[in-house]
Amino acid sequence: MSDAYQAAGYQAGQRIGFGDKPGVVVVDFQTAFTDPQFPLGRSPMIHGAVDQTVKLLKAARAAGAPVANVYTAYSSARDAPYWKIPTVVNDFHHGKPGTELDPRIHDAGYDAVFCKTGPSVFFQTAIVSYFAKERVDTVFVVGCTTSGCIRASVIDAFSYGYRVMVPEPCVGDMDEGPHRDNLRDVGRRYCDVLALDESLDYLEQVRRRNDR
Repeated sequence: MSDAYQAAGYQAGQRIGFGDKPGVVVVDFQTAFTDPQFPLGRSPMIHGAVDQTVKLLKAARAAGAPVANVYTAYSSARDAPYWKIPTVVNDFHHGKPGTELDPRIHDAGYDAVFCKTGPSVFFQTAIVSYFAKERVDTVFVVGCTTSGCIRASVIDAFSYGYRVMVPEPCVGDMDEGPHRDNLRDVGRRYCDVLALDESLDYLEQVRRRNDR
């Protein structure tokens, strides 16, 4: 954090802390971002984030935490917003290759699946209602990309009053710089940016509490 932010009163080291009931939103780990055959699917950072998210999701499901697995798709270019990413507008259409959830992070027998049309997973989806039914107060945001849909989803989760957690190894971007810059910024404003081990320890505590 720069001295200017410190002088203005930003508290980057202050922790929000965990609540009682976690939920997880998995943002756009669809094959368009996780399979190298697609133009957007060639980021080593995103590939690494998928591998780490597998560990987080295993722990979350064992703890009984609801998982919202989210992908982006449209009927055609006509109902897509004005993305400055042509492949999203022209290729992210329902049923086309690239819109499938990566099988490594999707458990069809457990996860709730949602389709989003904007950057945030909360924009015009039923995830808030789903989490309200599950009495979620703590939301883990994982997926891609850090500077785009992760940032937007973190801000909306914060705006809905959740305790927002971002396990750093479980999010990725196309480039290291925007990834780091955006984590630093949301971490001084809206969320706790965590190590994976800390997230797993919390989820294990929830599992043990539920097993009593």
